[in-house]
Amino acid sequence: MSRVHLLTGAASGIGRHLAGVLAGLGDRVLATDVNAAALEAASEADRWPAAQVRTFKLDVRMRAEWEAALAEALAAFGRIDVLLNVAGYLKPGNCWELEHGDVDRHFDINVKGLAQGTVVVGAHFVKQRAGHIVNVGSLASLAAAPGLALYSASKFAVRGFSIASAQELEPHGVAVSLLMPDAVKTPMLDLQVDFPQAALTFSGDRALTVEDISRVLIEHVLPERPLEVTVPLGRGVLARFADALPGVAMKIAPMLRKKGLEAQEKLKSQR
Repeated sequence: MSRVHLLTGAASGIGRHLAGVLAGLGDRVLATDVNAAALEAASEADRWPAAQVRTFKLDVRMRAEWEAALAEALAAFGRIDVLLNVAGYLKPGNCWELEHGDVDRHFDINVKGLAQGTVVVGAHFVKQRAGHIVNVGSLASLAAAPGLALYSASKFAVRGFSIASAQELEPHGVAVSLLMPDAVKTPMLDLQVDFPQAALTFSGDRALTVEDISRVLIEHVLPERPLEVTVPLGRGVLARFADALPGVAMKIAPMLRKKGLEAQEKLKSQR
């Protein structure tokens, strides 16, 4: 049986790709984003089938807009099975260089927005005694990345909220999964190329693709409903090591930063 998804951050990157992939599988999607114009442009460019994908403006920071999105999904498709919290915000920079608005946006979008969605859609799932919430975190949910202090802090918060809410919702037939990928080739990654502070982001052997993320979601996360998934496995193990022994990880970081700086320079030369 096809599933019904409420998807955030669908105007670009991972969210945009997922909307098309899920529709291609026969699922139905309420694709949302705060940027309504970009969302409509994505829908037209990717030719999302109107019978399966509806678009809806959603500012994840606003509880009332979450309630409206849930009502829209139920009116359009009759039910909702999966909440995909993909929307996110990142601005690179050293911690002492960040502006007041940067602090607010990281936590308002990445943490509070995700939590608001869990409250609204989670209450509906509890009532129907079924549902799956998939939160997109990051390897920065495990290993704090210099140059991305606010982003790391917000993704650590997402991990804590995901683990706790999973335990609260499980008795009601509702699962919570946290997907923690390494760097993914999206506009969010592109904006970090010119920031040497974010060099660790580029220290892996290769950046993941949106296809990598959709494959893990469809083949593993949706059918098996695991609590946590890191992608790829090797970098996930490294991130868990850094989480367990941050002092030791700090001694290794300069080597990884050097590798990341070299990768950034290579990407700049390819422009």
